[in-house]
Amino acid sequence: MQAPDDVSAGSKRCDAARNRARLLEAARHLVDDLGAEQMTMEAVAKEAGVGKGTLFRRFGDRDGLLRALLDEAEAEFHEAYASGPPPLGPGAPAADRLTAFGSTLISRMASDDDLGASLARQLRRRSRNASETGRAFHRHVSTLLREAGVDADHDMLAHAMLAFTTFETADHLRRECDVPTERLQATWAQLVRLVTRPD
Repeated sequence: MQAPDDVSAGSKRCDAARNRARLLEAARHLVDDLGAEQMTMEAVAKEAGVGKGTLFRRFGDRDGLLRALLDEAEAEFHEAYASGPPPLGPGAPAADRLTAFGSTLISRMASDDDLGASLARQLRRRSRNASETGRAFHRHVSTLLREAGVDADHDMLAHAMLAFTTFETADHLRRECDVPTERLQATWAQLVRLVTRPD
């Protein structure tokens, strides 16, 4: 039998989870209607029927809310590269998976319809890297480098490679230098080959 304090704590956790879900649903609704760039904390609070203070206590700031939305939006992609079919998922050589991963990221960044990319683009780079999605991308690339037998600092090399797939880099190359998405993907593939087969 649960003690009264345990029941009370359990109820509070359930209420907190429901409130969080309601706030995220309101934010998703606004993103769907207006786009990620137009989503404000004030609009989300109004949509959810709560005070702005409640929203800030739950997520800290707009970046915190965007990170929560991003992690939800990226769940399908995470499933694809973690356990989906090869070459993106397991079953293909590590170098082929690494090529497919970067190529998919670059393609998604170039799409106007990709929710994860739209949300991530609104985040400051520091917040994007600190998100669960950003950390998962880094872990995945580092793991694939290790599995490919690369004799290097996998952690730092993963950071260096992922720098090529940032919005700042990709947007500059596509918009300012007129580099097509296909060339960016080909360059990523070349980078993977150079790193994984240096001979």
